[in-house]
Parts: sequence; structure tokens; C-alpha cells
Amino acid sequence: MTAPLDVSGQALEAQPEAVLEGAGGKAIEGRSLGQIAWMRLKRDKAAIAGAIVVVFLTLIAIFAERPFGGLIALFGDPPNLPNNDLIDPLTSAPIGAWGGISLEHPFGLEPVNGRDIFARILSGAQISLLVAFLATLVSVVLGSLLGMLAGFFGGWADTFISRLMDIFLAFPLLLFAIAIVGAVPDEALGLKGNSLRIAVIVFIIGFFNWPYIARIVRGQTLSLREREFVDAARSLGAGNSYIIFKEVFPNLVAPILVYSTLLIPTNILFEAALSFLGVGVAEPQASWGGMLTRAVDYYQTAPHFMIVPGLAIFITVMAFNLLGDGLRDALDPRAR
Repeated sequence: MTAPLDVSGQALEAQPEAVLEGAGGKAIEGRSLGQIAWMRLKRDKAAIAGAIVVVFLTLIAIFAERPFGGLIALFGDPPNLPNNDLIDPLTSAPIGAWGGISLEHPFGLEPVNGRDIFARILSGAQISLLVAFLATLVSVVLGSLLGMLAGFFGGWADTFISRLMDIFLAFPLLLFAIAIVGAVPDEALGLKGNSLRIAVIVFIIGFFNWPYIARIVRGQTLSLREREFVDAARSLGAGNSYIIFKEVFPNLVAPILVYSTLLIPTNILFEAALSFLGVGVAEPQASWGGMLTRAVDYYQTAPHFMIVPGLAIFITVMAFNLLGDGLRDALDPRAR
């Protein structure tokens, strides 16, 4: 015998708070994909440590010199200020133990001219991170756009862009960069000096590295274009541009973000290599690679001159790699 139906017109409505109430009387809340990824990332201590170092280095690069701050002026001498009175005239080495390390000069002094290494490390961080971030931005924009076009349209567009990738990947980038930067005039396109050199380095690194990310984006786009949500958008009359930028691109943000964090340390090393070979930023502007070049002549008498910039490059690259690995595991756990 069934219970009588309620025909009084007063239907019982379930309260969402009651339905979604879990153990302990706490409401159960849904989590977005971003919140789930953040929970995974927080559990990765190495990635969090890398993120802290990356943020710290970025803030140092931004506020190292005016107009955004002045950490160098606050904690030490200007990076190009010589301290000849602290240099031994007979040996050209800094006076004192451990390369002249003191409270005023926590990382010691350069041989011969006595410039403060701490200040030059901070100033060099600006160059390394500026070149790395801008070059990565150029590579990501070009690679993402061309990769999506190749994967989405296929046919002759895919063939042309794929062959273009092969040409760029086979290009001797380091030799080409040395030749181009070495032949840069003193002034061009309204820029001169190190500003022109930095612009050329950013262009070379960013323009010739886009095929790496383009291949990743192309492969993901080939898979995404066959998904149901793309067919649904097309059946509703959506155009190709709408599908690419509104349906496909949001699903590519995660792999693009992960690869970008892994590409930045590569660009840092490339800029340091150019400066080490003498075709990066010119003196007196500080750069980590340039400091290593000058340290070669003094590694026996002043080893700290080589150790400090080497550690700066190592820590920066390691931090970005740890952060990139953590983001990859958080955004795509199946890739572990």
C-alpha cells in the first residue's frame, strides 16, 4: 500500500544546505580545476620552494635599481663604482680574507677594480630575467599561434608550418646569435648601446625558439579539434576563429604555462652563454655570464669571483625547473 500523494500544492523543496551537508555539519563545496591544481601544487614542497625563490629573484630584479626601488643603493655600493683603495696594488686582489668579504661587501670585491660583487649580482639579475621573460613571451606567442593554426586546420597549413619548424630547429642558433650580436651597430631603430643589444638578443632567442612550444601546441590541438565540445560549437554555427580562441585555446593554457616555466631557465642559460662569449651586454653593465668571463683569469687567486655568479645562475635555473615540474604534476597528474 503506497503513501498518498500530496496534492495540496505545497511541494516539499530540498534545501541545498541540507543536501550538501557532509560529516560534522560542514557544507560540501565543489572545487574548480584551478583549486584542485593549487591543492596538488601546495603538497609539492620542492615546487613551492622553487616558486618562493622565483618570486624573490623577480622582486630583487624589479627593485634593485631606481625608478622602482633602490636595493643596491640601500645595501651596498653602485655596481659600477670602483674601490681602488681596497685593492692590493701588488697583486690586484682585494685586501682582506675571502676576497674582501665584509659587512659592507657581503660577497666580496672584484679583482683589479674593486667593484662590489653583491651589487653586480643584483644588477645582473635584471638583465638575465628581463631577457629570459621577454624572449619566452615572444616564443610563446609565436609558437602558440602557429601551433594552433597547424593543428586545427591541417592540410597545407600544417605541412607548411611543420616544415618551417624543421628549418628553425636545424638552425645553428648559438653561432647565428654570436654573428648577429657581434655585428650589431652602435645605434639602430632608435636604440643604442646595451638597449639595442638586449633587444637583439631577445629577438634572436624568442624568434628561433618558438618551434619547441609550437610542436607541443600542435599535438594538443590535433587531439582537441576532434573533441565533442568542438563539434558542438561548430554545429551551433561558431566560426573557426571563435572555436580556436574560445574553445581550443583555454584547454592549451596549462601545457603552455608549464612549458613556459621550463623555457625561461633555458633562456637564462643562453643569455649567460652569450655574455660569457663576449657578445652579450657590454661593460660596464653587469651580467652573470660576463662576470664568469672575467673570473676565468682569477679563479686561482679569487675563486669567489667565479663561485658567486655561478651559484646565482644555478639557483635561478634550479628554481624555475622545480616550479615547472611542480606545475606539470599539478595540472596534469597523469604525466607523472
